[in-house]
Amino acid sequence: MDGQPLKVAVLGCGVVGSQVVRLLDEQAGDLAARVGRPVQLAGVAVRRIDAPRDVLLPEGLLTTDAAALVARDDVDLVVEVIGGIEPARTLILSALEHGKSVVTANKALLAEDGPTLFEAAEKAGRDLYYEAAVAGAIPILRPLRESLAGDRVTRVLGIVNGTTNFILDKMDTQGSGFTEALEEAQDLGYAEADPTADVEGFDAAAKAAILASLAFHTRVTASDVHREGISEVSAADIASAKDMGCVVKLLAICELRTTEGTDGGAEEAVAVRVHPAMIPRSHPLASVREAYNAVFVESEAAGQLMFYGPGAGGAPTASAVMGDLVTVARNLVSGTRGAGESAYTDRAVLPMGETRTRYHVAIDVDDRAGVLAAVALAFAEHGVSIQTVRQEGRDDDAQLVVVSHGATDAQLSATVEHLRGMDTVRDVTSVMRVEGADE
Repeated sequence: MDGQPLKVAVLGCGVVGSQVVRLLDEQAGDLAARVGRPVQLAGVAVRRIDAPRDVLLPEGLLTTDAAALVARDDVDLVVEVIGGIEPARTLILSALEHGKSVVTANKALLAEDGPTLFEAAEKAGRDLYYEAAVAGAIPILRPLRESLAGDRVTRVLGIVNGTTNFILDKMDTQGSGFTEALEEAQDLGYAEADPTADVEGFDAAAKAAILASLAFHTRVTASDVHREGISEVSAADIASAKDMGCVVKLLAICELRTTEGTDGGAEEAVAVRVHPAMIPRSHPLASVREAYNAVFVESEAAGQLMFYGPGAGGAPTASAVMGDLVTVARNLVSGTRGAGESAYTDRAVLPMGETRTRYHVAIDVDDRAGVLAAVALAFAEHGVSIQTVRQEGRDDDAQLVVVSHGATDAQLSATVEHLRGMDTVRDVTSVMRVEGADE
């Protein structure tokens, strides 16, 4: 095969990085055939040379000087899998400035400061690919960026965090409590010792920002995403969802919404949120079990599309990295580059208060005549229409379970505040959104 080898620098040799290094070695022949030139490992940057790792490396490839590695003249392509904001941002920018294309799995950095990276790639005339940043092995970013480029995506609804899906699945199928299910997830390696990023929705929010940016051609950062985690989801919420024929999932929801513009005309805006929600068991996402991920895409021409598979783990994530690596390497061989950032629409991102959905509200009330009518009036006063209501008596108390028609988050928040101020209401014990069904 003609041509000099393409040299790859890998930043990080942890769970994902070690699998990337392994695949570069094991698939060297296939990679050369697919790319058109041999692909060789130039070096691997690590924090500690003597740390135990899952892959054996030839002597001399490991280095603790990542900055020098990305600046080397013989390096053509940099793979960043160290994660976090710094030093990843500085290293990626340096790689691009030195004329290297970059493949990254860094969702947190892309969601916080993606535009800076995209602008640097554009200036350098190099590729920045990041399929592995969302949903592990599932090919979702490339379809949004390329396969659906001629279509108009209107909604992306996804389970993009395997840890929370595992916990909620155990609460639903085995009756586990939140703490018990979390401990099982940690024992199996699905959850970190500090699970905050997963259970409080930070991980999913970063991924939602990336999905929304691609789907709607608008810059969306993690700070634009309304975020709620699953730590407050109770056994009662799970049971109530079952009574409704639903299941509780942590969803990343990205939507195009029509709003009234400053001139009185209709304008499109983007709504992006992450929160637990009840979805009908008939919905495709309801059957996503254990630590799997799935993304449901709705577009005008293609209709409804479902992408499903393992959303994390060393080998699945490395598979996505390698797919990007092959594409970027082919571009280098042919002297071209792939599509850059597409943010031409520059739509506004709606605040959560203007986001519209349905709600499930559980209310502890005094068990006496007229309470139901008073509660219904409170909903009506704030413009929230009731779809169904169920009352269960409990000694001197009762619980009302109200499911609303579509309403804005601001309307529902005002309703809940009103309810909590009523003498006949003991407490509003649960508020959960209902997705995936007609309003």
